[in-house]
Amino acid sequence: MKTADQWSSKVGFILAAAGSAIGLGAIWKFPYVAGTSGGGIFLIIFLLFTLLIGLPLLMGEFVIGRSTQKDAIDSYREIAPGTSWHWVGRLGILTCFILLSFYSVVGGWVLIYIFKAVTGSLNGLTEAEYHHLFNGIIANPYLAVGAQLLFLLITIGVIAKGVTSGIEKASRYMMPALFVLFIILAVRSLTLEGAMAGVVFFLKPEFSNVTSETVLFAMGQSFFALSIGVSVMVTYSSYLSKKESLPQSAVSIVLLNLLVAILAGLVIFPAVFAFGLEPDAGPVLLFNVLPTIFGQLPFGILFFVAFLVLFLFAALTSAFSMLEIIVAAMAKGSEQKRMKYAWMIGLSIFIVGIPSALSYGVLQDVMIFEKSIFDAFDFLVSNVLMPLGALLIAIFVPLKIPKKQLYKELKTGSHLSSRLFFSWFLLIRYVAPIAIVIVFLDVLGFLDFMK
Repeated sequence: MKTADQWSSKVGFILAAAGSAIGLGAIWKFPYVAGTSGGGIFLIIFLLFTLLIGLPLLMGEFVIGRSTQKDAIDSYREIAPGTSWHWVGRLGILTCFILLSFYSVVGGWVLIYIFKAVTGSLNGLTEAEYHHLFNGIIANPYLAVGAQLLFLLITIGVIAKGVTSGIEKASRYMMPALFVLFIILAVRSLTLEGAMAGVVFFLKPEFSNVTSETVLFAMGQSFFALSIGVSVMVTYSSYLSKKESLPQSAVSIVLLNLLVAILAGLVIFPAVFAFGLEPDAGPVLLFNVLPTIFGQLPFGILFFVAFLVLFLFAALTSAFSMLEIIVAAMAKGSEQKRMKYAWMIGLSIFIVGIPSALSYGVLQDVMIFEKSIFDAFDFLVSNVLMPLGALLIAIFVPLKIPKKQLYKELKTGSHLSSRLFFSWFLLIRYVAPIAIVIVFLDVLGFLDFMK
């Protein structure tokens, strides 16, 4: 049965799918990982892996979704009936459920910072004071849990409205606004005295900085940056018309994702170098280092508010996709069920996420394998569930969908040549699985002897 919802246009689909991919990974994690992994050489390796691994896998998920026009579970069930492959979809749903439970915590922190910035509470603080403020926010149980709930309520409200009226409409406003804000901030950062040192660090490759860890980090970052492995793109592409080109849509999403990653680097690294700070500040970059930088600029607090709003848009568009994949699998195209399940699942995610919100405060002494609750969930999703899901999808597509059918689906609505198809097929059948296994083994510690 065809899904009830459809994207109203290819642009709407591309913006929504790009919004799913462009989130914490692109704006927060990418500059941090690039800063600790060699700068320019990391960027080049990241670009190569995104094009050679991320793009083929993205197209593979698109084929699964649009060819069946069904949700993440039923898509696999229709292609491989009577088998256990539908568990790939279930794995994606579980992954998104856990991911959104702690992702919403960070979204809540951003909401708190926006409120404090607008009310003037962030004016004139030193880096040490910002550090103290951030630690106080994440340790306050009422602030952390309340802000997490507010972030999820916004997400639930959009998903309850459906694909066209909810996700697509929100993405049409948020994504263009995100790019405009990024460009404004990049221009401001590049005009700082001493900014070119940051540009050189970020864009000029120093091959002496290449290590096995640089390569593996770049591979992992390119892999996670496109929301691959959780069947989100299977669900999103199931709402896509047969008239649209899957290869063109995939390339557009990848290019938008790469553009945001580059813009993020051009916003952060010139500013960091201009003020003589270190580029490897880590996860505290957004909440400690950046407000310190913006606080020293004329009208800096306005630029910081703009950056926080940009970050919120990116976080929300990613959150939409995580909740959508679960709701779509439960509602089965029914608009009445969609609203009910959006609220039921969203509030369930909130409850599961409360321990993560409290893991830096009242539950800070609760450790799972020597990690906080928040970090343990993050490790499980990023280092186990997502690589496993992507590996299974890379195996499933060439194994269970006939080659002729793959070519027909990718060629529908496009002008894909047989040569390009053959190149894509080789990448998804051989290159992607091997690369994913390497990343998977590395993050689990099996390749430590090689470092």
